Amino acid sequence: MRTLLLAICPYAIGIIAVLELVIFILLIRRFRESGRKVALFMGLISLGLFLDAAVIVLGRLIGEGALLLFLSRIRYVAHGVLIPLMLIIIPYALEAGGIWKKLTWLLTILLMLLGCAEGFANVLEYSETAGVLRCVSSDATPAWASAVSGILSFGTVIPVIIFGIVIWIRQKDPNIFLAGFLMFLFAGLGPVGGNMDLIFFISMFGELAMVFFYYRYTRRYVSNKKE
Repeated sequence: MRTLLLAICPYAIGIIAVLELVIFILLIRRFRESGRKVALFMGLISLGLFLDAAVIVLGRLIGEGALLLFLSRIRYVAHGVLIPLMLIIIPYALEAGGIWKKLTWLLTILLMLLGCAEGFANVLEYSETAGVLRCVSSDATPAWASAVSGILSFGTVIPVIIFGIVIWIRQKDPNIFLAGFLMFLFAGLGPVGGNMDLIFFISMFGELAMVFFYYRYTRRYVSNKKE
């Protein structure tokens, strides 16, 4: 399996980037059709994941230098700002209002600010794996920034899984749960399979699965409904 992953890595990332861009466009179209903000938030998450994959693909073409560092900085900042939107999806999907939605917005905005700060605070260095050249966070990155990165990676997906079960029960729809579960599953396959250096690649399959099931949710349940 590792041999296969190493062989397909740069090509698969390119395909994933294209698919995430397509899903972004479809989600924005769904938002325009239905007026449902949940589709907009899901689309912005897909956009952030597309930017992440696209910059990684471009690394080999650009090579080491100021341009790759600049694009990588944008990649980290966009990831930090957009991924927290996974939290605010929950009350909108449940059509919940009141204090819960307000508190979720406060938490989401706080994480977005922290994610933005983390994106700028990361000390980047070059890393080459499986024919892919990218900028990664180095050991010189402040500890608080690494902690924020961990929160963004797991602290946002776990609530999606938990409340995805609630949505599944209430709306008879498993898509939100599947989005969070597959994201979490693929994020863990790298360490479990002894492929720590390929976590960035393996987790991309989970990210693609997540936005795919997000789109399935909007296609089936929010079309032509207004908030």
